[in-house]
Amino acid sequence: MPSSQDPDYALLFRNNQRWVDRTNSNKPGFFQSLAQQQAPKYFWVGCSDSRVPANEVIDLAPGEVFVHRNVANVVPHSDLNALSTLQFAVDVLRVEHILVVGHYGCGGIKAVLDNARVGLADNWLGHVGDVMERHLTLLDSLPDAQTRHDRLCELNALEQAHNICRSTVLQDAWARNQRLTVHACVYGLKDGLLHDLGFNVREPHTVIAHYAHALDGLRQAG
Repeated sequence: MPSSQDPDYALLFRNNQRWVDRTNSNKPGFFQSLAQQQAPKYFWVGCSDSRVPANEVIDLAPGEVFVHRNVANVVPHSDLNALSTLQFAVDVLRVEHILVVGHYGCGGIKAVLDNARVGLADNWLGHVGDVMERHLTLLDSLPDAQTRHDRLCELNALEQAHNICRSTVLQDAWARNQRLTVHACVYGLKDGLLHDLGFNVREPHTVIAHYAHALDGLRQAG
């Protein structure tokens, strides 16, 4: 137990011990095995939102998914944090699937739509603002604020997946014939379901066609 008298902090250590005991009981040797290697097949790029825990959403154990999270699941070409994590996942861990996962009810997306100031993060959310401006005609055609919010959550996930495909990390991996597929998805807070957005790219020459197909699907969704 920690020396801190803060009950909220101490709770974490009790929870941790309970989780360790349960895991050891259900899967003897799990931690010893996990410590020997990291070989995930999946790389999850998601939002920092506390309601979207990557491993739990796709029901995978520790060690099975490599994760990068930030506000509104953004992957700009200038962000060395995201790109370094991507490069490690692709070049070192040799993941086979990259999932860019947005989620309905995203606070960052809402701030952009409402033109609301949240602080320093406004500069980061400018990337989402770029997505909004790129698809303003589509968003303005929608009947209400909730539908516009949901659609921008989807469009943002699609655009970030597209950014990953255009990165030097992916272009180099595909050039050496590495088996690697990029997916765009969105997660529903209200039902817990993961939704595919129709963007599933495994070859560089199909990026444009897959992007157009996925975007057309979002347009038709109304």
